[in-house]
Amino acid sequence: MVMVNVWAIGRDGRVWKNPNCFEPERFLESQIGFKGRDFELLPFGAGRRICPGLPLADRMVPLILGALLHRFDWEIEDGMKAEALNMEEKFGLTLQKALPLRAVPVSVS
Repeated sequence: MVMVNVWAIGRDGRVWKNPNCFEPERFLESQIGFKGRDFELLPFGAGRRICPGLPLADRMVPLILGALLHRFDWEIEDGMKAEALNMEEKFGLTLQKALPLRAVPVSVS
Protein backbone atom coordinates (compact mmCIF):
# COMPACT_ATOMS: atom_id res chain seq x y z
CA MET A 1 0.00 0.00 0.00
CA VAL A 2 1.31 3.43 -0.94
CA MET A 3 0.25 6.44 1.13
CA VAL A 4 0.57 9.77 -0.68
CA ASN A 5 0.59 13.04 1.28
CA VAL A 6 -1.62 15.07 -1.06
CA TRP A 7 -1.78 17.92 1.45
CA ALA A 8 2.01 18.35 1.24
CA ILE A 9 1.97 18.22 -2.58
CA GLY A 10 -0.60 21.03 -2.66
CA ARG A 11 1.52 23.21 -0.36
CA ASP A 12 4.99 22.57 -1.78
CA GLY A 13 6.83 25.88 -2.14
CA ARG A 14 9.06 24.39 -4.87
CA VAL A 15 6.00 23.83 -7.06
CA TRP A 16 3.68 26.71 -6.11
CA LYS A 17 4.39 30.39 -5.55
CA ASN A 18 2.65 31.35 -2.26
CA PRO A 19 1.34 27.82 -1.69
CA ASN A 20 -0.76 28.73 1.37
CA CYS A 21 -2.64 31.56 -0.37
CA PHE A 22 -5.91 31.04 -2.21
CA GLU A 23 -5.04 32.26 -5.70
CA PRO A 24 -7.15 30.49 -8.34
CA GLU A 25 -5.84 32.92 -10.96
CA ARG A 26 -2.48 31.08 -10.82
CA PHE A 27 -4.01 28.52 -13.19
CA LEU A 28 -5.09 31.01 -15.89
CA GLU A 29 -1.82 30.90 -17.87
CA SER A 30 -0.63 27.57 -16.48
CA GLN A 31 0.33 24.57 -18.60
CA ILE A 32 -0.88 22.20 -15.86
CA GLY A 33 -3.66 20.00 -17.17
CA PHE A 34 -6.38 18.86 -14.79
CA LYS A 35 -7.15 15.68 -16.72
CA GLY A 36 -4.89 13.47 -14.60
CA ARG A 37 -1.39 13.75 -16.03
CA ASP A 38 0.00 16.39 -13.66
CA PHE A 39 0.56 15.40 -10.05
CA GLU A 40 0.06 18.94 -8.72
CA LEU A 41 -3.69 18.27 -8.93
CA LEU A 42 -3.58 14.81 -7.39
CA PRO A 43 -6.58 15.40 -5.06
CA PHE A 44 -8.79 14.97 -8.13
CA GLY A 45 -7.22 11.63 -8.99
CA ALA A 46 -5.01 10.57 -11.86
CA GLY A 47 -5.08 8.13 -14.73
CA ARG A 48 -7.82 5.51 -14.50
CA ARG A 49 -8.70 6.69 -10.99
CA ILE A 50 -9.57 10.24 -12.00
CA CYS A 51 -12.77 11.82 -10.69
CA PRO A 52 -15.65 10.56 -12.87
CA GLY A 53 -17.49 13.88 -12.56
CA LEU A 54 -14.60 15.93 -13.97
CA PRO A 55 -15.91 16.20 -17.58
CA LEU A 56 -19.34 17.31 -16.35
CA ALA A 57 -17.84 19.80 -13.90
CA ASP A 58 -15.54 21.16 -16.61
CA ARG A 59 -18.55 22.07 -18.73
CA MET A 60 -21.16 23.00 -16.13
CA VAL A 61 -19.39 24.84 -13.29
CA PRO A 62 -18.45 27.92 -15.39
CA LEU A 63 -22.01 28.17 -16.74
CA ILE A 64 -23.67 27.81 -13.35
CA LEU A 65 -21.22 30.15 -11.61
CA GLY A 66 -21.61 32.75 -14.34
CA ALA A 67 -25.40 32.59 -14.07
CA LEU A 68 -25.33 32.95 -10.28
CA LEU A 69 -22.86 35.86 -10.38
CA HIS A 70 -24.87 37.59 -13.09
CA ARG A 71 -28.24 37.22 -11.40
CA PHE A 72 -27.38 37.93 -7.75
CA ASP A 73 -25.35 40.22 -5.56
CA TRP A 74 -23.71 38.31 -2.70
CA GLU A 75 -23.26 39.17 0.97
CA ILE A 76 -21.62 37.33 3.84
CA GLU A 77 -24.16 36.02 6.36
CA ASP A 78 -25.07 38.26 9.32
CA GLY A 79 -23.47 41.34 7.73
CA MET A 80 -19.95 40.15 8.54
CA LYS A 81 -17.05 41.92 6.82
CA ALA A 82 -14.57 39.97 4.67
CA GLU A 83 -11.69 40.97 6.95
CA ALA A 84 -13.38 39.22 9.90
CA LEU A 85 -13.63 35.81 8.22
CA ASN A 86 -12.03 32.90 10.03
CA MET A 87 -9.68 31.25 7.51
CA GLU A 88 -8.45 28.48 9.82
CA GLU A 89 -8.58 24.91 8.57
CA LYS A 90 -9.58 21.66 10.24
CA PHE A 91 -8.27 18.29 9.20
CA GLY A 92 -10.34 15.27 8.36
CA LEU A 93 -10.70 13.05 5.33
CA THR A 94 -10.50 16.30 3.34
CA LEU A 95 -9.28 19.74 4.37
CA GLN A 96 -12.16 22.00 5.41
CA LYS A 97 -12.68 25.47 6.80
CA ALA A 98 -12.98 25.41 10.59
CA LEU A 99 -16.10 27.61 10.33
CA PRO A 100 -18.05 27.25 7.07
CA LEU A 101 -18.48 30.30 4.85
CA ARG A 102 -22.09 31.20 4.20
CA ALA A 103 -22.84 33.59 1.37
CA VAL A 104 -26.36 34.96 0.95
CA PRO A 105 -27.71 35.83 -2.51
CA VAL A 106 -29.45 39.17 -2.78
CA SER A 107 -31.78 39.49 -5.76
CA VAL A 108 -30.91 42.16 -8.33
CA SER A 109 -33.98 43.87 -9.78
